[in-house]
Amino acid sequence: MPTPHGPTVHLQRARVTARDRLADLDAQIAALRRARSGESDDDEHDPDGAPLSGEWSRLEGLRADVERELSDIDAAFARVDDGTYGICLDCGRAIPVGRLEVRPTADRCVACASAQR
Repeated sequence: MPTPHGPTVHLQRARVTARDRLADLDAQIAALRRARSGESDDDEHDPDGAPLSGEWSRLEGLRADVERELSDIDAAFARVDDGTYGICLDCGRAIPVGRLEVRPTADRCVACASAQR
């Protein structure tokens, strides 16, 4: 299992990165909202490339992914607090340190995560 500071450092770094991505996506969505307010309802013929509605859907999907990631990070912090971080939810064995370093929100070992798919 990682050192006591390891999970917190990795999770804090992941949280900062996710929040930065969320802020960037929010800025892009706000810019798109401003662009859409001046457009007609027929944005499917945008001469600059992708239709605005398609871009809106793409950005909202990315935003939902980051929100899920932040939720996973909060759940991992809760596991750190209750002493279960690094323990597989399914089999109860330790999750390898390498997996936690790469994916600090992991709540299952590789075998159990693979079986869940």
